[in-house]
Amino acid sequence: MAELKKANVQGMHGEQLLGRTQQRFFDVARDADAYVYPWAYEVDFNKRAEFDAKDMDTRAINLQIRKLMSEGNGTIVVHNPGAKHSLGVGILNRLKLYFEGSLGYFGCGLIDGPNVHIKGRVGWSCAENMLAGTVVIEKNAGSCFGAAIRGGDLVCKGDVGARTGIDQKGGTIIVGGRTGAFSGFMMQRGRMIVLGDAGANLGDSMYDGTIYVGGKIASLGVDAVEAEMTDLDVAWLTRKLKAYEIDPPKDPKKMTKIVAGKQLWNYDNLEPTEKKLVL
Repeated sequence: MAELKKANVQGMHGEQLLGRTQQRFFDVARDADAYVYPWAYEVDFNKRAEFDAKDMDTRAINLQIRKLMSEGNGTIVVHNPGAKHSLGVGILNRLKLYFEGSLGYFGCGLIDGPNVHIKGRVGWSCAENMLAGTVVIEKNAGSCFGAAIRGGDLVCKGDVGARTGIDQKGGTIIVGGRTGAFSGFMMQRGRMIVLGDAGANLGDSMYDGTIYVGGKIASLGVDAVEAEMTDLDVAWLTRKLKAYEIDPPKDPKKMTKIVAGKQLWNYDNLEPTEKKLVL
């Protein structure tokens, strides 16, 4: 069997962010209107609205949020969400949204811009395909937390389930406690911070991106390797955790940094026996 070529591990301190394929599509001064959707509502964060969702179904709650946004409310508080599924989804608008309770499955998915605060817990696939904004959960989260996230900051101050950040394409995921097995599976870009322990097969088949772990790692997945922590890593971790008032369990310098070994980048060129080995 042919020997696998050792990868050139770079990580945050040496990523090639410039190249022939990069283009500048926007000019801030010229294209200010291009940073919001043409149908986005003009809202005032100082204008606040609240409603009780106890006797409302999912559709009614989401429609009420949109109605209040259309009236210019930039801060909306939802009381008694009752762990209903698919709440706060598809919001493509600047907004401060507070849920005074827990959400069910697929909460705050497909969002681009809002700042969401959830006082309770969330179920599976919270903030799936999130593009921009922030989502902060005070308690625990289910599996597939931040699946396919593309941008923004997703924060859970408690523990999360398995497959956190599966297919992550950008943004930052912060877990204040533990994460389950296969977290970072097929990660393509972005950052993940886990302050507690990480389950088995961390970073399995990750293509790029960086994972930081403060606790113990049960095992690394295929093509996930440990890399050296740099001053840039430490500065970024300190700044990012401070922004959400989260204290690391120990010195950020002592956290474990995981990146892609990049031996799977040329997967199609592997011999059949090699493919069998990595799978």
